[in-house]
Amino acid sequence: MIKCHLSRIMGEQKLKIADVARDTGINRGTITRLYQETAVRVEFDVLEQLCVYLRCDITELLELKAEAANEGNTHK
Repeated sequence: MIKCHLSRIMGEQKLKIADVARDTGINRGTITRLYQETAVRVEFDVLEQLCVYLRCDITELLELKAEAANEGNTHK
């Protein structure tokens, strides 16, 4: 499972979804889905824009949870 830390990062920076949407040009619905962790896919350019805007690394924004990383791993 991939965990998105957008809500935590935005909270730390005291940002609202509307602020991020306005300042980045990213669709508000896309930001909302990432914020609520209901997104099933996201474009690389959106991730890049968010990282630049929030001044964070991709590994701060997204995290692969260990239990999901080990399940069904057929490539060794």
